[in-house]
Amino acid sequence: MDIRDMTALELGRAIRAGSVGVREAAESYFAAIEAHDALYHCYNTVCKDEALARADEVQKGIAEGRFTGALAGVPIGIKDNICTKGIRTTCSSKILENFVPTYDATVMQRLEKAGMVMLGKLNMDEFAMGSTTETSATGITHNPWDPDRIPGGSSGGAAAAVAARLAPVALGSDTGGSIRQPASFCGVSGLKPTYGAVSRYGLVAYASSLDQIGPLGRNTDDCAALFAVIEGKDPMDGTSADHETFSFDAAAAGEIRGKKIGIPADYLGEGIAPEVKQAVLDAAEVYKALGAEVEIFPMPIVKYAIPAYYIIACAEACSNLSRYDGIKYGYSSPNAESLLETYIRSRSEGFGMEVKRRIMLGNFVLSSGYYDAYYNKALKAKRLISKAMDDAFRRYDMLLGPVAPTAAMKIGESLSDPLKMYLGDIYTVMINIAGVPALAVPCGFTSDGLPLGMQLIGKPYAEAEILAAAKAYQSATDFHKKFPTLQ
Repeated sequence: MDIRDMTALELGRAIRAGSVGVREAAESYFAAIEAHDALYHCYNTVCKDEALARADEVQKGIAEGRFTGALAGVPIGIKDNICTKGIRTTCSSKILENFVPTYDATVMQRLEKAGMVMLGKLNMDEFAMGSTTETSATGITHNPWDPDRIPGGSSGGAAAAVAARLAPVALGSDTGGSIRQPASFCGVSGLKPTYGAVSRYGLVAYASSLDQIGPLGRNTDDCAALFAVIEGKDPMDGTSADHETFSFDAAAAGEIRGKKIGIPADYLGEGIAPEVKQAVLDAAEVYKALGAEVEIFPMPIVKYAIPAYYIIACAEACSNLSRYDGIKYGYSSPNAESLLETYIRSRSEGFGMEVKRRIMLGNFVLSSGYYDAYYNKALKAKRLISKAMDDAFRRYDMLLGPVAPTAAMKIGESLSDPLKMYLGDIYTVMINIAGVPALAVPCGFTSDGLPLGMQLIGKPYAEAEILAAAKAYQSATDFHKKFPTLQ
């Protein structure tokens, strides 16, 4: 079997057995990146020299018994908003184009301890603001299934890299669907963990109460294995939670019989493409055949999710991005002649249009006279959304629904209409508002051959339960085994 045809866990087993070398695995991926990434633009930075040196170190560590985990020696791609010591972390923005962190994010420290090898930093929407990976200052990422289409966003580079087999697994971040939506558009699996399950220390903030780092992989087992590496309490992150240790064995068991699954009726109403709706209903039938009980129920709070999310996210973003002032670090305009002009010109020249739009929206909803009319109402809606989720989980073990209303769109189709792009997050943002976990997995294809995805939504810290449910589905279907033919 070709190295790049292996899942991450299969490659890890081959490395531990000695049939594949760590350097050999890394070199296989670098050859593919060199051959194909000029078209797809998954990577902002490729770290070949650093990765090969690391591969030799890990190979020695495996031989000495220092690296014994399931993913030891396995290459990985990292979204470009996760800090990597000594390696550029740009957030795909001009304002951070030459920023080199002096420390590693906690998740990077945990990957290093597990013996994984970083291939490079993956393209994204600028500061994770977008759903298409078209707002990147480094250029658009193209969907491997159709290069004329978007890969989704903001973790579009991560999803496209896994789909194109330019990385076996990747880390992304999810603020309102930014792991799940590109996973759906690219035909891979992606997990948005419970808020607090994975440390955010070293993740460049977009909206601090919503952001969460999570894994993308070819199947649920790869996602579960990578999540097992990065999850857990971190003293460097005050929002990380001390919770029961995740069980990979429970996630990989694929148990679903007897579970009760709810489908919000409001996820299947106006705006959803017929092929997407049918794919989710077909998945429900698979679960029924596997012994689960599936029921459609009303959840009218869904219509308030988009306005509540964008008010809260933009309010937090305008605060978080105030640190980029042209003085402390990052881009500083050479055209400024005073301190005030440095602030104005550096931010005007350094930020892209979508980032500026969200900063302005955030300042507007927080401004005097509008705070109560918008921001306070959004916080009330957030509490109601969380309560609706709690009520649903008293009746069901998990929820099932689509990830996005459509398959991947043509490049330029939604970016020209920001409202259309925002409405594309209607099925994903509620999960971030409520802070619960959700997993996107492939569940079909359109008549044009584009991937479709569904998501399983779980109770807080029930990652193992939704991963097990998705594993049961993937054991009964083969959508996750299909990959695009690269150009």
